[in-house]
Amino acid sequence: MQEGLAEAERCECLHVHEKLREKIVGEIPEEGRLNDLAAFFKVFGDVTRIRILYALLCSEMCVCDLAQILNMTQSAISHQLSLLKQMALVKNRREGKTVFYSLSDGHISTILSQGMEHIEE
Repeated sequence: MQEGLAEAERCECLHVHEKLREKIVGEIPEEGRLNDLAAFFKVFGDVTRIRILYALLCSEMCVCDLAQILNMTQSAISHQLSLLKQMALVKNRREGKTVFYSLSDGHISTILSQGMEHIEE
């Protein structure tokens, strides 16, 4: 038995199910797409960004409001919003001298709610 692997985690013998392997290999997206997906989910790995997304789930807001609500500096909020915008999780619009941020689409809300549902099971 390989070090670190329990008996149930590996096959007793090496037998490749060729038809299954061919089917699955054809279904797995190309490496570049998988890297994009990993980068997308990596954004959700930071509690500050999650807090910002949850706040924006409630309402469109400017940096000033987000900083006040989350008890953070405007600079820290702006930095995180820049990353969230790069990953197309948030969008912004200008109204005079104020820039308002909101979630880019309903997918973000779905991801947050399904993630929360999963951890609460």
